[in-house]
Amino acid sequence: MKKLASLLLALAMILGCMSIASAEIDPDLVAAAQAEGELVVYGSCEEPYLMAAAKHFEELYGIKVHAQRLSTGEVQAKISEEKGYPSADVWFGGTTDPYNETAKAGLLMAYKAKNAADLADPMYRDADGYWHGIYKGILGFMVNTEELARLNLEAPKGWNDLLKPEYKDLVWVSNPNTAGTAKLIINTMVQLKGHDEAMKYFVELDKNVAQYTKSGSGPSKKVGIGECVIGVGFLHDGIAQILMGYDNIALVIPEEGTSFEIGATAIFAGCEHPNAAKLWVEYALSPECVELADDAESYQFLVIKSAEQPKAVQPFGLDPNNVIDYDFEDAKNNTTQYVKDFFDALGNAADDRFKTQ
Repeated sequence: MKKLASLLLALAMILGCMSIASAEIDPDLVAAAQAEGELVVYGSCEEPYLMAAAKHFEELYGIKVHAQRLSTGEVQAKISEEKGYPSADVWFGGTTDPYNETAKAGLLMAYKAKNAADLADPMYRDADGYWHGIYKGILGFMVNTEELARLNLEAPKGWNDLLKPEYKDLVWVSNPNTAGTAKLIINTMVQLKGHDEAMKYFVELDKNVAQYTKSGSGPSKKVGIGECVIGVGFLHDGIAQILMGYDNIALVIPEEGTSFEIGATAIFAGCEHPNAAKLWVEYALSPECVELADDAESYQFLVIKSAEQPKAVQPFGLDPNNVIDYDFEDAKNNTTQYVKDFFDALGNAADDRFKTQ
């Protein structure tokens, strides 16, 4: 009977692997991952998506997943402090600028995933295999239309509008100490305006910022209730709030142009469960994983060719290609310096608001 039970379990695992339509999973990798028995995931996507992906991975492979949601900046700081002895095996979700900084520090493991062949474009993966993309999000504004009407104000049309004095204390942005979204905003302004003008811009913008949130999605979650009137972040986070019933939220794509994130997954160098981590990356690049995002109220554009795009996004008419030609190499090489320059430019003006516990 024990032999029969073992055979049935093995068959179930094989069928689970076969269910990943785009996958060419190496059976030896599956066996090695199952021998390790568990996996630790730090997720920088929204928590419902992280937990759905972790649960499904467990069901497919019988590998216990320990998942924790942390913002990209928190993951980067934690892994940096651990200096090659990471407390997790893989990173899942969150914009790639912190991934690139972490890779540059030698803290990510290169892995050329077979399922990367199903990515829509080579730009959606690191050339050296340090990260692979799973989704794409457009940067923009979410505004509370009721509050703007009450204040007799028009919605901002672009980045420069955010500097208008009438928006004092109405703008929320995320914190570069903790949020990859904020790092992307800094890089976007540098690429749109040039370095020096971008730093001047942030000094002026700070006069209108009411709060810098720990998470990149933080501003969007406060727009519908009116605590935040103008939130800067990813438009899919605004869509999530609208679909929750906040019909007082409008989305704005900045008229000067905007950039985008590539949400990624990666393996931490020196991790305890390297085979399970590789299997996770293959799984993360499958339609079965990324399509979980729709039901988990994460409405990013998927970058897996064989995946079905979230139906909920379609009525909003967003074009994932209506973005600037973002210079990933510049961001990869200079994000750390640009963030330092950002804080240097603001000086003591916002010190207390950027403190993290």
